[in-house]
Parts: sequence; structure tokens; C-alpha cells
Amino acid sequence: MPAAPVDSPPRPPVRRTVTARAASVLALCSAVPAMLVVVRWRPLMAFDGAVARTTHGWAVDERGLTHVFRVLTDWVWDPLTMRLMCAAAAVWLLWRRSAWWTAAWLVGACALGTVLQQGLKAAVGRPRPVWPDPVDSAHYAAFPSGHAMTATVVCGLLLWLLRRGGVAGTLWGAAVGLAVLSVAGAGMTRVWLGVHWPSDVLGGWLLGAAVVAGAATVHNRWPASSG
Repeated sequence: MPAAPVDSPPRPPVRRTVTARAASVLALCSAVPAMLVVVRWRPLMAFDGAVARTTHGWAVDERGLTHVFRVLTDWVWDPLTMRLMCAAAAVWLLWRRSAWWTAAWLVGACALGTVLQQGLKAAVGRPRPVWPDPVDSAHYAAFPSGHAMTATVVCGLLLWLLRRGGVAGTLWGAAVGLAVLSVAGAGMTRVWLGVHWPSDVLGGWLLGAAVVAGAATVHNRWPASSG
């Protein structure tokens, strides 16, 4: 097999290339719903309104289920709960493995997600749904959903670390199932409770996924993470 020319540049590892491309694609995808919300694209506004009215009617009729969803959204899938879980994982990394770089990377990626989320909320300034008979309330602007985005960022980062650490089999399947349930539930309960439009949740999911892919790209490229 002939040797490669001396002056040929080394090819980047496949993992780095995949995560970098995924980050770029997800960033572009997350910008689409934001732009459509800003220009108030009629089909999207009509879809958001129809879904929100339907789910709000269900929430008013099914008070028991609505109460369960309020407990989940306020305690289990609340952004503060997710950030505390991220902080606990960072402490565990420092205690078990002395992985200071990965712990700092995890906390920094989570913080970046929070900054992006709040910045977009302020920039877009989308009003939340208003109902004559609300079943829940929320603060700040609507787009993107903080619950959906934070759950995506934290669960995505932790899943990536587990996979990188060699977790497989039943434990990996359970982790993926729990993460999918948390990310989906964190977003869907916000629509059910009438405090977000569906596109707010979609935007939060996409932007959160872009943050995870971007953070994974940084971790793969940073020399301190090679060990």
C-alpha cells in the first residue's frame, strides 16, 4: 500500500467530523422556527393556536392528569432540577476521576445553554398563550421553551458522557429511555399546561440539541480531553 504524501494534511477523526457537522446542521435547523416566529408566519401561528386550544381544553377537563403534569414540570423536569443534576455529575467527575476539564466543560455547556435561552427569549419577545381559565402560569417570554431546552441540553450531555465512558447494554438502554422520556415530557407538559406554544417547545429541543453537538465537538477537539 503506497504511503501518503508527506505534505498531505492529516484527516480529522470521524467522531470530530460527525459532531461538528451535526452541530452546524442543528444550529441551522434551530434558527428556522425562531425566524418563523419572529415574522409570525401564518401557517405556524395557525398550527400553534389550534394545538394550544385543543390541549388546553383537555387540560381543563382532565384535572387529575393536569395536576400530575404540574408536579412533573415544577419538580422533576424543572430547569433548576436539571441544572442541579448537571452540577452533581460534575462533582462526581471530580471526585471519582479527577476529570477537572470534563467537569468544567459540562458546567460551561449547561451555562451556555441557559445564556442562549434567556437571550433568545429577550430578543424574540414572544407572548405566552393567554386563557380565560388558566391551569398554570409562567414568567418571561415564550420562545424558546426553557424546560424543553434545558432538559435536552442536560440529558444530551450526560448521555454523551455515558457513551464516551463505555456504558452499554441494559444500563445504556435505560439511560436512553429515561432521557427521551424526560426531554419529550418536559416539552409536551408545557403545551398541555397552556404556558407554551408547540413551536416554543420545538425551538427548545432543536437549540438544545445544537448546544449538545457543539459542546461535544469542543470536547473532542480540546487537547486536555485526549486522555
